[in-house]
Amino acid sequence: MPSPTRSPRLAALALRRWSSRRWTVACCAALGTALLVGLPTAVVPNPVFSRSVPVQWWNYPALALTAVLGGVVLATYARGPETAGTGPGNRLGSVGGVLSFVAVGCPVCNKLVLLLLGTSGALSYWAPVQPFVALASVLLLSEAALRRLSTAEACPVPQEASSP
Repeated sequence: MPSPTRSPRLAALALRRWSSRRWTVACCAALGTALLVGLPTAVVPNPVFSRSVPVQWWNYPALALTAVLGGVVLATYARGPETAGTGPGNRLGSVGGVLSFVAVGCPVCNKLVLLLLGTSGALSYWAPVQPFVALASVLLLSEAALRRLSTAEACPVPQEASSP
């Protein structure tokens, strides 16, 4: 049985109760996440950033899933009558976003990887691991979304009384 802070049923119920304002925030946050991760990694082609290694086929679904899940997680922070809980899942989403950034990035464009492994090491050791890092990032973002949405129904924030 799932714990009270991690219930797919409660998460689905929370999503169904979202207002159009919250869905708008989720869509804008998803677009922002896609651009924030996709532009500097050059998965989204642009004139400012480039890659030494071509974009891999799995970079696109990884970026899309990161954007959608990031949008959902970020929308849980939007204020409204159905404001989500602020407890579990806070760090998971952040770690998932950072992992996604390094996963879809060019293996030889990552300065830290180059310092640790060199160019040949980045291509031989880091590049084959990147899809697994992308999978880990999607799993962490999924868990963060599930926890935050589950707590939205388990512990709603009381409304402030209107002042006279």
